[in-house]
Amino acid sequence: MSRSKHAGLRRERMQSSPHARGGRFRNLSHIEPDLQGFAPSIAGDFLLNGARRAPKAPLPAHDPRSVWKRVPESGLRVTWLGHSTLLLEVDGLRILTDPVFGERASPVSFMGPKRFHAVPVPIPELPPIDVLLLSHDHYDHLCRSSIHQLAKLPMQVVTALGVAKHLEVYGMPPEHIHELDWNESVELPGVRFTATPAQHFSGRGMGDRNATLWASWVIETSHHKLFFSGDTGLFPELADIGRKHGPFDLTMLEIGAYHPAWGTIHLGPENALLAHDMLQGRMLLPVHWGTFDLALHTWEQPAEEPYRLAAERSTHTITPGLGAPIEPAHSKEPTPWWREVLGKRGTPG
Repeated sequence: MSRSKHAGLRRERMQSSPHARGGRFRNLSHIEPDLQGFAPSIAGDFLLNGARRAPKAPLPAHDPRSVWKRVPESGLRVTWLGHSTLLLEVDGLRILTDPVFGERASPVSFMGPKRFHAVPVPIPELPPIDVLLLSHDHYDHLCRSSIHQLAKLPMQVVTALGVAKHLEVYGMPPEHIHELDWNESVELPGVRFTATPAQHFSGRGMGDRNATLWASWVIETSHHKLFFSGDTGLFPELADIGRKHGPFDLTMLEIGAYHPAWGTIHLGPENALLAHDMLQGRMLLPVHWGTFDLALHTWEQPAEEPYRLAAERSTHTITPGLGAPIEPAHSKEPTPWWREVLGKRGTPG
């Protein structure tokens, strides 16, 4: 099928989506991504946390390549590569989420949020990837230079409705791309992906706000169920996802780049724990933190808060270091590795 036919079919699907109106997608609760008050709090956080929004020392990173050569004993292993980029090894498949390997989460190379740490493993040294999963089109989740490199490799791509227009421009073959509306699924060899609602927004430039869909994701294989949040706020339908698709062996939920002023479109630590319970998750992996300065909190706060709260609530949590492969089934206690960077050690409290 030609690119023009792919584009035409995409337009038809977007126009007929029950979640779009006037060419723009909408949240289930019609939430708009605007600041919700808290102006004094924003100003205070900006002034008080400015010097601590980035780490003063390099973040430690592991080299996972030797571990990747071995099959995970439990059938599920996950490697956090920074922000929302994860390499999932699940029941013989490798899935890469929201790949951002570039230096900045920005449309240009010379300005914008710059990463705190080097990429643990560059794209050419990744193991073969079966599926690339893209939650939405924001720059800290969809990186042009990363897609340029990944497009040269044989893999399938699963993403939300409308995002393929970016991927095709960046070199991804359209026949490899599967676009889903909310509550649609695609079956690929050994795995089923379902796009589920998220409460967020999309856009990469002037005039394209909400022109593509954003989604959370259910990943089902022969022996495991996983949930990947992409970006989302807390909303009641997460419980519906848990009832319909759960329980989940692992939930991968965003905890960083949050503030009460935009609490409807980002979870943050406390709401991530609530979402984990609503989703009927068994183990929680916090993501979307520790790589870019995208909010006003200190760089470690998104990890420190759920570490403390999870201990209080007996929520099973894993906090692997950058590039450190971990099998959730074999994980006993979360590790507060960021405290070493801060010069702190010890238990939550």
